[in-house]
Amino acid sequence: MGQRIRPAPAEDDVVDPGHTTSRAALAAPVPAGARRSVNWTTILSLSLIHIAGAVGIVWAIRFVSVPTLLLATACYVLCGLSITVGYHRLFAHRTYRAVAPVAWVLLTFGAAAFQNSAVAWSADHRAHHADTDGPGDPHAITRGFWFAHIGWLFRGRESSEDVTRLSDLWAVHSIRLQHRWYPVIAIGVGLVLPTVVAAQWGDPWGGLLVAGCLRAALLLQATFCVNSLAHFVGVRRYDPRSSARDSAVTALVTFGEGYHSFHHRFPFDYRNGLRWWQYDPSKWVIWTLGRLRLASRLRTASPASIARATAAA
Repeated sequence: MGQRIRPAPAEDDVVDPGHTTSRAALAAPVPAGARRSVNWTTILSLSLIHIAGAVGIVWAIRFVSVPTLLLATACYVLCGLSITVGYHRLFAHRTYRAVAPVAWVLLTFGAAAFQNSAVAWSADHRAHHADTDGPGDPHAITRGFWFAHIGWLFRGRESSEDVTRLSDLWAVHSIRLQHRWYPVIAIGVGLVLPTVVAAQWGDPWGGLLVAGCLRAALLLQATFCVNSLAHFVGVRRYDPRSSARDSAVTALVTFGEGYHSFHHRFPFDYRNGLRWWQYDPSKWVIWTLGRLRLASRLRTASPASIARATAAA
């Protein structure tokens, strides 16, 4: 993964060539009338994180610690970008390639976001793109805002039951390793690490509750907005047939993932915000990695295909 940068040619197709698994397999819907088993592990985990996060708010108010708040902010940004730059644009869509150390950092802090392993996250996300708004979409907005936001996580999902179907990702040793040790990495980096760091200035509980749990709860809600708000608020600028919408407001709370109409029309493009002035820090990070020769093969849609999509909409 450490080759010299070779700018990828602009692409005209709207299907993501990075997906080697068939669309039918990715979007296989649950049979009519069937109900998936309740995912008690996820329900318990999310409940604990949010309850502890609420306690973290009280702690942050009563025992204000500037170093702890700065630590929480740093963890939020690092974990958030590891989801958008790593889980989403590198692993799920293969919009660019990264050198091994960068991929490891993204896998490590992506796990600390408590959003499952990279390959499981990618499996659900690819299913969403393969059948957006349809029966194979694991978090279709057509089933309601609450369902798309968080309710879809409360039951098992066929899309991520067998992650080995994502052969392009499963072939990578670091991704398999992160999947196997995901709980250990998530708890170790997401909770234990900030606790140990904050203990250096005498605030271990602040590290756990504020930089760990509150940070994780807020980031989870921000990510959930991509599945709900980005399909509910904004303009269908590039494909009126899809519920995906462009919204600067959504972009502000999701590290640039709010330009969702463009993303669904051109999922292979490393950018979500097409214009230079559109708020998309994830795009800027990937571009910077490319300039530093830490990323290569940054893929973009051709201006002609973007113009056609805009005209058709």
